[in-house]
Amino acid sequence: MKVAVVGATGLVGTKMLQVLEERQFPVSELIPVASEKSVGKEITFKGKKHKVVSMQSAIDLKPAVALFSAGGSTSLEWAPRFAEAGITVIDNSSAWRMDPGKKLIVPEINAHVLGAGDKIIANPNCSTIQMVVALNPLHLKYKVRRVIVSTYQSVTGTGAKAVTQMMNERKGISGEMAYSYPIDLNAIPQIDVFTDNGYTKEEMKMVNETIKIMGDKNIRVTATTVRIPVMGGHSESVNVEFEYEFELDEVRRILASAPGVVVVDDIKKLLYPMPKDAHDKDEVFVGRLRRDETQPKTLQMWIVSDNLRKGAATNAIQIAEYLIKSKLL
Repeated sequence: MKVAVVGATGLVGTKMLQVLEERQFPVSELIPVASEKSVGKEITFKGKKHKVVSMQSAIDLKPAVALFSAGGSTSLEWAPRFAEAGITVIDNSSAWRMDPGKKLIVPEINAHVLGAGDKIIANPNCSTIQMVVALNPLHLKYKVRRVIVSTYQSVTGTGAKAVTQMMNERKGISGEMAYSYPIDLNAIPQIDVFTDNGYTKEEMKMVNETIKIMGDKNIRVTATTVRIPVMGGHSESVNVEFEYEFELDEVRRILASAPGVVVVDDIKKLLYPMPKDAHDKDEVFVGRLRRDETQPKTLQMWIVSDNLRKGAATNAIQIAEYLIKSKLL
């Protein structure tokens, strides 16, 4: 199977190549794609060198699937051109997520809605993915009514420029800034730009995408997203109000048996999920499970996942794997 990776030289694109190899995705020919300035550069995949090609060259090579991670404007311009050529696009940007004609997919939750006509499939926001993977099995049992989430997000979510900024600051080196403020020894309560309601775009992504993925317009979500000086993954403090009462032991059992979830929750042994432990893993780790004692039917939990893997590359490749399994690709 011919597979194009659009944005192959970026952080997520590089991770896509790694995950494709690790999961032994059936790649007969890899087509790495990047901006014009990167055309002709070489990337390594399965021990072999592959030359980066342009967008149009990639279309002409007729891959079966194109994994996009090259930003929203690129996706808006090029994803339809790939789709018109009969290529299935799985897009990691925000370009198509809230388009009513496009499916927004987390395979553990809603891959079954995909059909042969879906040529542009949206990959959700990283912070949304890890939250809904943990929320959905509980929603099926207790029905989620309201979610209050605060995130603690890795600099890798911004990209290589942000990683460089943080490492430069740690070494006392002046350099290009990805953020308006220093990130090392700091926490920045702004991810993406502010909208008219005072929330950032990242926060509103979590609100709107959760409802679309879980298919319940009655779920209310409010979010505060924060960038912190860590690598390895995003962390989230999540307060969930249910319609029905729950028992903590049953919550643990449901989460422990849910696909893609690992429960790390033993406070006596000081065991709980941390970004360094989630690094380069595909699972969503859940811990600090406890009842909110201020109101009934409400659970507090802590969720951690590698934002470059399950939050981006792995989720996209899992979508492609589902398409193969269902004979849609």
